[in-house]
Amino acid sequence: MRKISLLLFLLLISYNSLAQNTIVVDSIQTDTVRNIRFNYKQLIIPGILIGYGFWGIESGQIKSFNFQIRDEITENIDTKITIDDFTRYVPAVSVYALNAFGVKGKNNMRDRSVILATSTILTVGAVFGLKSITNVERPDGTSNDSFPSGHTAIAFAGAEFLYQEYKDKSIWYGVAGYAIATGTGIFRMYNNRHWLTDVAAGAGIGILCTKAAYWMNPYLTRKLFGKKEDKSTSFISPSYDGKSFTINYIKTF
Repeated sequence: MRKISLLLFLLLISYNSLAQNTIVVDSIQTDTVRNIRFNYKQLIIPGILIGYGFWGIESGQIKSFNFQIRDEITENIDTKITIDDFTRYVPAVSVYALNAFGVKGKNNMRDRSVILATSTILTVGAVFGLKSITNVERPDGTSNDSFPSGHTAIAFAGAEFLYQEYKDKSIWYGVAGYAIATGTGIFRMYNNRHWLTDVAAGAGIGILCTKAAYWMNPYLTRKLFGKKEDKSTSFISPSYDGKSFTINYIKTF
């Protein structure tokens, strides 16, 4: 029963995030062809998730709940399933895959690549920074860099990226992305690598960093490419393997 309740809880978070984004866009009508503009309502869901994660660091009650969830999820598990090492990238990669199959997203190749690179840099920076400051022990006791979950942060950053690029086509692209990101978080707990609070905070960080990447995109585009229309093709490919972060930049003329 607790496992089912946990799954419903995480899926509800994902659904509320999508619903909130839709309400904000419909109500303030400031979403442009390329970018989303800042609105404080967009901070509610990621703020709650990140706040819950930080609360769990100090709260004895939340820590006790973490242990209960860990015991329920890992009960009778003999073999770890490392699918989360791959699913964290699926939402972001799906944006490029869909474009390759002719389903065009909101932004062109150059702009979406800048947005993804910005989101990844912000996400990885926030995750590594918090890991070094908080020193939370992992559930399996292997290290003290449990908070927040980097896999979950990357997955939810990609899910928000997929949603923003394709919400005008169909909300179901975003639903699929958030479902995969939620599954990634669940498998991080299933493999006894993270607490529920780690996963919640990672989800909030990923969502927030992608939103920030869209807010920053007009400024970054002007700085990187100038105001004139660039007829060349640029592609930025960020990569994060859990230990190191690299960015590959390719430009054709």
